[in-house]
Amino acid sequence: MASVSSAFLHAGGQPPPALARRYQSIRATTVRLCQPLRAEDQQLQSMSDASPTKWHLAHTTWFFEMFILSQQPGYQPFHPDFGRLFNSYYHSLGNPPARAERGLWSRPSLDEVHAYRRHVDEALLRLMEQPAAPQTEQAVELGLHHEQQHQELLLTDVKHALFRHPWRQAYAPQAAPVSPVQTPPLCWHRFPEGLRWMGHDGPGFSFDNERPRHRVFVHAFQLASRLVTSGEWLEFMRAGGYRNPLLWLSDGWALVQQENWSAPLYWEERDGAFFHMTLTGMRPVVPQEPVCHVSFYEADAYARFVGARLPTEAEWETAAGGVLIAGNFQESGRLHPAPAVSDDTSGPLQMFGDAWEWTASPHLPHPGYRPEPGPLGEYNAKFMCNQMVLRGGSCVTPASHLRRSYRNFFPPHARWQFSSLRLARDDAGSYNPE
Repeated sequence: MASVSSAFLHAGGQPPPALARRYQSIRATTVRLCQPLRAEDQQLQSMSDASPTKWHLAHTTWFFEMFILSQQPGYQPFHPDFGRLFNSYYHSLGNPPARAERGLWSRPSLDEVHAYRRHVDEALLRLMEQPAAPQTEQAVELGLHHEQQHQELLLTDVKHALFRHPWRQAYAPQAAPVSPVQTPPLCWHRFPEGLRWMGHDGPGFSFDNERPRHRVFVHAFQLASRLVTSGEWLEFMRAGGYRNPLLWLSDGWALVQQENWSAPLYWEERDGAFFHMTLTGMRPVVPQEPVCHVSFYEADAYARFVGARLPTEAEWETAAGGVLIAGNFQESGRLHPAPAVSDDTSGPLQMFGDAWEWTASPHLPHPGYRPEPGPLGEYNAKFMCNQMVLRGGSCVTPASHLRRSYRNFFPPHARWQFSSLRLARDDAGSYNPE
């Protein structure tokens, strides 16, 4: 969520043509993701943590207008009040409207929001035809990654909004029939203790909370070969996991009682069988698929239930060091976590894509961290409290948006994100998955 490497700078300050092409492609992808939705769908805000699709379309445009175009002499804003209306949380730029009330805004219309996008796109592409200052190129790259974050949020928010409707209508048709597969047995990969490098360094984009690269001491640990499956989660439920206070952190147990949690978000029991809401509609829970839409508290409780724990983000990044960044991302069109299908035991499966993995690490600054100067310093630094780190991306994350050092973060109670878990244990542990 914050800065750009100097690797994106072009000799003489000329924006590389590839950057303009990426801008057009990513902006077009956001619009394409909205095509299955009606105008009324794009107005919905199903809870205070979510935002309407229309707002996502406008806010990502606001980002380019506010941080790039407004700095250019002679630029005429599309609307004099959009600067405040579509500000999210940048209080150094003004007083944003209440987040929970975004769904109450019938105006501007969806057509006006798309006109706003066209206005900003035309102005920014004209700007990129001319030699540009390095900071302008950096801001464009940051804005593109910001937009990719909102592409993912758009889908997670739409899923929650459609779930709240009694029809449980699908966002999109199912990409392919779900075929039964044999879940690879859970096995453990061992990693010795030692000093490890952590964080982003070198060419390519990174947010400021991924830097600086630094060394950490990691004790010997073991990491599970795949994500926890829905079938394994059903065993937790049937064993009374949601009713056993000994498994839960205090705040988590209070939420279980307050919200009457008894299953992951979107799960419903019908005639003795469990179904769940997906972006392709309601369908039976497939035991081989990764469990999804669980909070940090639920993930931690499950790990205790099986005698394991959640990995730290240093352990996760250590294990991901030799893993190819490939998997089930937004581009696959599945829009739902897929079962692990490989019996390859040479390294952990599903490290990238399918579902975000909760870690045991709070979202704190890396040693030597410096937030971006000015208003962009609000992008990450203000959220380094009461948030837990997730790693690896999900089935709705754009593939080009991920890195091994990428640090996503959410409050521990959050469930509407595509969040799952992978088990870890100390190397001397005695947990037996059988």
